[in-house]
Amino acid sequence: MIMERKRTDCPALPPGWKKEEVIRKSGLSAGKSDVYYYSPTGKKFRSKPQLSRYLGNSVDLGCFDFRTGKMMPGKMQKNKHRLRSDQLSLSKGKPDLNTALPIRQTASIFKQPVTKVVNHPNNKVKTDPQRATEQPRQLFWERRLKGLRSSDVSEEVLRTMDLPRGLQSMGPDSTDETLLSAIASALHMSSAPITGQTSSAAEKNPSIWLNTSQPLCKAFTVTDDDIREQELKVHQARRSLEDALMADSLARASESTREMEGRAA
Repeated sequence: MIMERKRTDCPALPPGWKKEEVIRKSGLSAGKSDVYYYSPTGKKFRSKPQLSRYLGNSVDLGCFDFRTGKMMPGKMQKNKHRLRSDQLSLSKGKPDLNTALPIRQTASIFKQPVTKVVNHPNNKVKTDPQRATEQPRQLFWERRLKGLRSSDVSEEVLRTMDLPRGLQSMGPDSTDETLLSAIASALHMSSAPITGQTSSAAEKNPSIWLNTSQPLCKAFTVTDDDIREQELKVHQARRSLEDALMADSLARASESTREMEGRAA
């Protein structure tokens, strides 16, 4: 693997510290870079926690950005605000670990029968055979997910998936991103087949004819060709991941060998 190394001084750290950026020029990870720091004695650091443990209280790394090598006060303010919010939420009670979807849990508006049970042999339990067993559900709850984005640890927004052409969204103000969230939620919450809105009347007036157990998309059919195409994509993705892991392992082994040769020289 071809790599380009750029080593410069780091003015945010004490004198003598160096910042090295290793840019990968070939392979599946071409264009990506790794950042390392070297102390005046030549000791190498791969992460900010390692750097913080080594420097101790001599340097405040609270607003130090490991990738750029600069002090960013705005980052410290953001972390303080996040920490203050977390402490406030914890002071109010236990954190909410519920992973349920943001669907309104509306109490039933219909009259419910009341059963009174006591230890008396002459009492009888009365039930209403017409009692509704399913609670009302909120329509178009998927719109709550509009504007939400997934991001990685560096707060960069992840690229969304591309939906097949056969999937067409429906409903008021419905987008492909909302449809993707609705399909993922349906697959997660229900064990029934996902077929979309099979009623043609739902396209004209979804507020009345919408099937709440299905996502907001028109009816679709998954063919054998679609399944084979998806299997091929999964196979290619696994092969690319295997090659990337192998290339990264070889690059780390080569770097370790050069470091050992440099120490021996």
